[in-house]
Amino acid sequence: MLRQYELVERVKSYDPEADEALINRAYVFSMQAHGTQKRASGDPYYSHPIEVAGILTDLHLDDETIATAILHDTIEDTVATHEEIEAKFGANVARLVDGVTKLSKIEAQTENQRAAENLRKFLLAMSDDIRVLLVKLADRLHNMRTLHFIKDAEKRRRIARETMDIYAPLAERIGMYEFMNEMQTLAFKQLEPEAYESITKRLQQLHEGGGDRIARIASGLKLLLSRNGIESEVTGREKHVYSIWRKMAERHISFEQLSDVMAFRAIVPSTQDCYKALGVIHARWPMVPGRFKDYISTPKRNGYRSLHTSVIHAENMRIEIQIRSKDMHAQAEYGLAAHWAYKQAQDRPDTQVRWIRDLIEILDTAESPEELLEHTRMAMYQDRIFAFTPKGELIQLPKGATPVDFAYAVHTDLGDQTVGAKVNGRVVPLRTPIENGDQVQILKSKAQEPQPGWLNFVVTGKARAAVRRFVRHKERDEMVALGRKLYDEIVQRLPAQLGEDALRNALQRLKIADEAGLMAAVARGTITDVELMEALMPGSTGADLNAKPPAQREAISIKGLTPGVAFDLATCCHPLPGDRIVGLRRPDEAIQVHTIDCANLADGVDADWVDLAWGDKSDGGTARLNVVLKNEPGSLAVMSGIFGAHQANILNLKLANRDGAFHTFHVDLEVHDLHHLVRILAALRAADAVASAERV
Repeated sequence: MLRQYELVERVKSYDPEADEALINRAYVFSMQAHGTQKRASGDPYYSHPIEVAGILTDLHLDDETIATAILHDTIEDTVATHEEIEAKFGANVARLVDGVTKLSKIEAQTENQRAAENLRKFLLAMSDDIRVLLVKLADRLHNMRTLHFIKDAEKRRRIARETMDIYAPLAERIGMYEFMNEMQTLAFKQLEPEAYESITKRLQQLHEGGGDRIARIASGLKLLLSRNGIESEVTGREKHVYSIWRKMAERHISFEQLSDVMAFRAIVPSTQDCYKALGVIHARWPMVPGRFKDYISTPKRNGYRSLHTSVIHAENMRIEIQIRSKDMHAQAEYGLAAHWAYKQAQDRPDTQVRWIRDLIEILDTAESPEELLEHTRMAMYQDRIFAFTPKGELIQLPKGATPVDFAYAVHTDLGDQTVGAKVNGRVVPLRTPIENGDQVQILKSKAQEPQPGWLNFVVTGKARAAVRRFVRHKERDEMVALGRKLYDEIVQRLPAQLGEDALRNALQRLKIADEAGLMAAVARGTITDVELMEALMPGSTGADLNAKPPAQREAISIKGLTPGVAFDLATCCHPLPGDRIVGLRRPDEAIQVHTIDCANLADGVDADWVDLAWGDKSDGGTARLNVVLKNEPGSLAVMSGIFGAHQANILNLKLANRDGAFHTFHVDLEVHDLHHLVRILAALRAADAVASAERV
């Protein structure tokens, strides 16, 4: 553990103007506040915040951040209060300590909710001051270094998974690659101990077998650059264990097949020297096709700049080489933290960098912790591509992004109004994946609205959140409209006309805030007809409100229909989840649910039409197929085998027609939804034994 004078000397070594008294007071206060508390390792608890502060001195962070690190657990784990911290150390330190504390108060119960709630608080605190993130990352890094002292294996795995899912990607997003690599390695050791041990042994054998191979290659690379007039610092290492394991998993290869396990870094004086060094290296050794990346002309979103290339060195051995200037190296080592160094205190960056702003926007639209976690994992994990606006602005997107994702990345309003897109001057479908270097022009219209179908192909969290928000609002408006129609019908059944205050009194009795909320509740069926009538006119029904409600006639969820209201799926068109559907409502009859293109809808002129959509928990349905088989041995077995392979149950099978070389069958098939049916039809049509297959 760092002693008090050692910590102060570290800070003063890079910031002679640092507030020494502030750090001393924080050190003493933390020791006194934590008192006799112990960590799992048996060390005094205050040793942890002191070590966290020590990690941050390596990043040359300011005195307020160092004091925050020392105090970051006092409010949560001791009797110290926010007011006390503010009185002793100032408003800024108190605010930072409070921000870090909020990240640790996780109240959700399930693992997924726990991670999501942690992330939600993380993002909100980061939006106020990025130093909160820097302290928390250092805190998590030290906790990972001491994780092996925790006896509960399941707890170790939970902490490791949370580190892998959230903290390591966040470190990468702000360019702190050393933090990211160490976190991933330590977490991987807990999550996949056998794989970790195996790869570690292989690396050790490789190192022993090659002797000083890394030193020799590094020395040769430095000499090559020197002979061509380029000063350089060259270092080399084996790649990190987790990085190697991930490449083996992605490429489906063994360790022996993985050829580029060594990486070298050449640090040169200037940007011009980077490109000159690249030319010298490529002239000396063959480049591996597809392995060159220029992050200098197109930096990563976190500001990372470097040239990456892989070459075939001696003995047909691949090595990876990174080339960067000294300034680029400082950015790569410290990332966003480099901007908080004391000497740049007057020129600190906007703390709400763009990707953080996007995640903060998602906070307002995520319906659940799981949805938030889904968006942020997508935002942090996916590989990046680069595309350009017509004016030449660079937009970074995840691999697989579409023009709709591009539009939302430029601005939310542009995404909402998207009607088409041109890529490199050619009109393309909105679901077309964008490639590196594409120029994208978005065609828009103020009359356009986000389309629910976009959710089938957009990949960015921002785009998905915006579409889901619109769909939720539109569904609520439709619910309110349907609820009002049902409400009017219910009111007509009351024995007398309602008074002026009846609706207001009903809202109070039902404990509903406003009229729109009541109509939505009526549409969803959370309030029954009887409950509403009694709330509007007490005693009007004479019903026992405590009686058990009648059972539903169907176990299928349909949006736009009140759960509990009887409905039948029409046998003329056999609607399936995924079909566009409409309901026919007649007095004293169950609602008939038809597909939107059903021929029998023409007979519904005397009925009320109700707009419907399938709910989230539809249990499938029956599809009727017309299948024509070739009159050959085994054809029927082929058809049955396709149904079985797709886990579709045959409810009825009838030979409808024999026509020499062909037999026609009518099949009633139990399927999950329309997508399930489409896959089955595609498989049937692809089979040689099947002449045709159509849905009736």
